Amino acid sequence: MRSSRGWVWVAFGVVVVFLLAQVAWWLIFQRNTIQQNIEYAETAWLQEAALVQQLWAATAPEKREALRLELQKAFPHLEVEGERVYVNPERLQAYRTEQMRHLRMFAYEGPVFLLVMLLGLYIIGRSLQSEQEFKRRQQNFLMAASHEFRTPISTLRLLAQTLAMRELPREKQRTYLEHMIHEIDRMEDLTERLLATSRLAQGMGQIKPERHDLNQAVSRCLARQQQTLVARGAALHFEPSPTPLLVDLDPEAFGLVLSNLLDNAVKYSPQPEKPIWVRLHTKGGQAVLEVEDRGVGLSKGQLQQIFEPFYRVGDEQTRRTRGLGLGLYLVKSITELMGGRVWAEALPQGSRFVLSFPLVEAQGLVGERRPA
Repeated sequence: MRSSRGWVWVAFGVVVVFLLAQVAWWLIFQRNTIQQNIEYAETAWLQEAALVQQLWAATAPEKREALRLELQKAFPHLEVEGERVYVNPERLQAYRTEQMRHLRMFAYEGPVFLLVMLLGLYIIGRSLQSEQEFKRRQQNFLMAASHEFRTPISTLRLLAQTLAMRELPREKQRTYLEHMIHEIDRMEDLTERLLATSRLAQGMGQIKPERHDLNQAVSRCLARQQQTLVARGAALHFEPSPTPLLVDLDPEAFGLVLSNLLDNAVKYSPQPEKPIWVRLHTKGGQAVLEVEDRGVGLSKGQLQQIFEPFYRVGDEQTRRTRGLGLGLYLVKSITELMGGRVWAEALPQGSRFVLSFPLVEAQGLVGERRPA
């Protein structure tokens, strides 16, 4: 793939060099042609003036007036004054000016033509590069999906075969069954993400927003996932807003968004203890949710790409973290369907993901906020 990509860029380089050479040669050719036309016209007009001078001298005086009228029609660029015939300097200058105007026109058209062609080549090149990048991501996705499903399936097969072939103590059986349930949950989560991505891609994503206090929504999500996150080494620090944050959101869809952000924060924090901060506050009529970690962080060039489908940093054969490259894509798509925005910020250590939702009037709130 890299070899073919290199040949594509070589071909583009050859085409660009050819266009530059062609336009340069065209301008030089036009300049030389126009210069030759001017020189030819000057020589021809001088020769015509010399011939007409001889004709004028050989014509009887009484017939010269009729000859003058014929000369004005046949040779408008010549003037007769007494016994002298000469080229009209104003006519000659006007001809030169007209030819130079043509040269300037060519001089403007050449660079414009070159600019349009180069712009077209650039757009085509960017399209090909985007297509190659998307194919690479799809290939990475297929490899990641195969790995993500193969691991739990292999584990389930091993555990099931062990339970079938051996008589194990009840405690051991319970441990094996819990492990199997965990692997099934993992496969179910992967399947749900794939189905959610498919629904979004086909425009079938259905969001049913309801009015909720964002403090309560976040608190409930954290309560459901805290045990799993702690088991993975996460140290959660929840900082709720001192006032209710009334927003319109779909609780189930929002749970998927926050779950993906928390999973992303844990996954990219390689250290044994993984501190994660979840903060809520208001800013400019918006309810703001921040999920911050101290993981490997992001480069500035990745801040937009990470929300694209199938995008993952590195190569599937060398990457250590699990995933399909769909989590942050789902976060962005679902958040925007609920009327919010999401963006990422690179920190000196780690990263911060920020969600914002428009605040609504504080009415119709049921229950009180219960911070975790």
